[in-house]
Amino acid sequence: MTTTLITGANKGLGLETTRRLLEAGHTVYAGMRDLSKGTEAAALGAHVVHLDVTNDESVASALASLPALDVLINNAGIVGSHAGVDEFGAEDLAAVFDTNVYSIVRVTRAALPLLRASGNPVIVNVASGLGFPRFVTDPARVESTITGLGYMTSKAAVIMLTLQYSKMLPSMRVNAIDPGYTSTDLNGHSGHQTVTEGTDAVIAMATIDAAGPSGLFSDRDGVIVY
Repeated sequence: MTTTLITGANKGLGLETTRRLLEAGHTVYAGMRDLSKGTEAAALGAHVVHLDVTNDESVASALASLPALDVLINNAGIVGSHAGVDEFGAEDLAAVFDTNVYSIVRVTRAALPLLRASGNPVIVNVASGLGFPRFVTDPARVESTITGLGYMTSKAAVIMLTLQYSKMLPSMRVNAIDPGYTSTDLNGHSGHQTVTEGTDAVIAMATIDAAGPSGLFSDRDGVIVY
């Protein structure tokens, strides 16, 4: 049985990932800051775990409660400040990085002992095409029409962080995914994809075997060439 931890699993992409991996036969631990919002995940059959990815003690406690871990999905994320260039400050960038980037380091470091004990350790980091330079400079893509200093920069960092983890953890499969423009609370449900479509890439990478790829960035259509 594959044991999986998903951060930010109370709604949106995290909740749908929980549902689909439970259907695939995984034992899923659904991490979330507010346990009162775990009703849907629990009803699906997940083990709801208190996990504030911005707090070292919470992360350590959550990982210590797991009996094993094969797949880590770093999904938790926030949009952060929408302030323009004259108002956006370093504190705004730090706030979005804390949840979107630093949390990956916190949770991954705490998870490494369990992952190293797995026969098929996998890490999937949820990034975004909004952090991919080739997309945001292509006039034909929607990513080029959206501006912002916080969220986009944080997701670019997630892609690079994933590449470095893949090199430094050769015994593990470490990949980043772009969900695509999916209808969630994060974008006011303006996305054209359903949450099921938005989780196709994360499900594909969460279910690879020991011979699977590492260091890739992909979406629901396949590998995105760097």
